[in-house]
Amino acid sequence: MKTLIRGGHIVTATDDYQADILIDEGRIAVIGQALAVQADQVIDARGLLVFPGGIDVHTHFDMPFGGTTSSDDFASGTKAAAFGGTTTIVDFAIQSRGRSLQEGFEAWLAKAEGKAAIDYGFHMIVSEARPEILNEMSRMVDQGVTSFKMFTAYPGVFMVDDGGIFRAFQRAAEIGAMMAMHAENGSVIDVLVEQALARGETAPKYHALTRPPQLEGEATHRVIVLAELAQAPLYIVHLSAADALDAVIAARDSGLDVYAETCPQYLFLSYENYEEPGFDGAKYVMSPPLRPREHQARLWRGLQSNDLQVVATDHCPFCMKDQKILGKDNFAKIPNGAPGVEMRMSLIYDGGVASGRLSLNRFVEITATMPAKLFGLFPQKGTIAVGSDADLVLFDPEGQTTWSAATHHMRVDYNPYEGRVTRGAIRQVLSRGEVIVDGPDFRGREGWGQYLKRRPFRRP
Repeated sequence: MKTLIRGGHIVTATDDYQADILIDEGRIAVIGQALAVQADQVIDARGLLVFPGGIDVHTHFDMPFGGTTSSDDFASGTKAAAFGGTTTIVDFAIQSRGRSLQEGFEAWLAKAEGKAAIDYGFHMIVSEARPEILNEMSRMVDQGVTSFKMFTAYPGVFMVDDGGIFRAFQRAAEIGAMMAMHAENGSVIDVLVEQALARGETAPKYHALTRPPQLEGEATHRVIVLAELAQAPLYIVHLSAADALDAVIAARDSGLDVYAETCPQYLFLSYENYEEPGFDGAKYVMSPPLRPREHQARLWRGLQSNDLQVVATDHCPFCMKDQKILGKDNFAKIPNGAPGVEMRMSLIYDGGVASGRLSLNRFVEITATMPAKLFGLFPQKGTIAVGSDADLVLFDPEGQTTWSAATHHMRVDYNPYEGRVTRGAIRQVLSRGEVIVDGPDFRGREGWGQYLKRRPFRRP
């Protein structure tokens, strides 16, 4: 089937022009002015922006955590992503302690196959650095899992000591893999949590107060040093604090292969949300936590100056009524995570492009192109070019979108941005040439999404 998109305003990370796009067999076949071709379907894109489909490289669908499981599975989560203009996700498979990487990979493949409505790949969470696990990393790369995540937080669950992290970095450097790090000082956080609870401080806000930004900054600096010694590329996930950004800037200024993402919640929400009445602050319990508002300006500046390369979501929703409530009397038992996969593109367009902070090209770069380049998907994904997958978003800059739990497509009973109106509206979304979102209608299907074998790391 051939589809012709007529007269759209095409925007990539480097280009900005008006043209037609001919799609054939799921890929972009021709880009040109006033194309005189026959097509089975013609889409009028006059007056609309045409972006590459968004790539969210940080989601947690169907993930066990804190005695429960994130409320979006690969069916509901990828459908919501599609409505938000995201056509590719990279989720996190988990190597459980005492088990192999392969078992974790196959478990997450089983969660996604037949359910995902958009294309998907996996990072692998490495929860221990046994020699057999480190040796197995190359087998993962052969299967297209070319990035691995480790933690300096969550002692007894995910945290690996510095020696184990360093060995994993060395192994990643040998096999061409990217190491992603959740950087907070988990050992000190546990002390602060214990002391807060002993004082009877149980409300949601103490989740943030026991995870201060200094501990994110310290851990970020520490893992950068380890990556430098191992000569391994490093990606800092969900960077939230100026303290951590300072460490990333220093590393990048010295020429190291250090990259970082931030998330919409750290750009638009703040510690003030934890002070909402009653138990409502639990909506925002995530790790790292929301920071004081003054950190936001630093993060926006980081996006403007390329000190931050990616905006992802860390989408990991838990319902208030039967999941977050587990921590009603103890903030340490509130499942960590919040929804975001559906709002990401709209929020960053509104707060970035429409507010004058970011150019259209930079918007595309941080939401699609750099994620594709850093994680082995470019140019199949992340751009509009002949031969690339026809993953496209038709976006009306004159429209607007109102966010609410009553209308979003994520399977969670609240929206962190309830009532917020963002400038611009997504009109259509195409995945490999197929229209999967058409205004308010979902025209995709479960199982349409394909597993993506990603290439090893290459410096972008």
